[in-house]
Amino acid sequence: MAFKRNLTLLIIGLGLTCLPVYPAQANQISTVTPNTAANQTLATHLVLKLKERKVYVYQDKQLLAQFTVAVGKKGWETPTGKFEVRELVRNPVWKSPWTGKVSAPGPNSPLGERWIGFWSDGKNSIGFHGTPAENSLGRAASHGCVRMRNRDVKVLFDLVRMGTPVIVQP
Repeated sequence: MAFKRNLTLLIIGLGLTCLPVYPAQANQISTVTPNTAANQTLATHLVLKLKERKVYVYQDKQLLAQFTVAVGKKGWETPTGKFEVRELVRNPVWKSPWTGKVSAPGPNSPLGERWIGFWSDGKNSIGFHGTPAENSLGRAASHGCVRMRNRDVKVLFDLVRMGTPVIVQP
């Protein structure tokens, strides 16, 4: 059973800064697994290989899926290490740090249709998200986040739950 709160995650900045905004928008944040089917296959862990520009989705030792991604560019490298899924947001909202303009949620938003946060220092956050800039996939092009095709991040979103381990390798 998924528990949901009426809390919006307003993503501010270059795909790095997230802060909760109360009740300005009506997005839902899943605080537990977004999967409700008892028999649905769930990932036990994700492995993001930065040099390969791919994320691999595993259930134990079995590869469930792999996706081509864009990762952080020079000076904005995606952090390596062991993390876990800490945020799951459908239709995230993004605010430009330069203009203050808020992008409407959806497939043309800089964050696409899903946000799967896995790293935060309390002020900045990094995660997997959709993108309308599919030409950036397979490259080091982001400001630390992991860009994915919208259709791919929606699949990944349904395969993970809060606490799913994310291993980021060079």
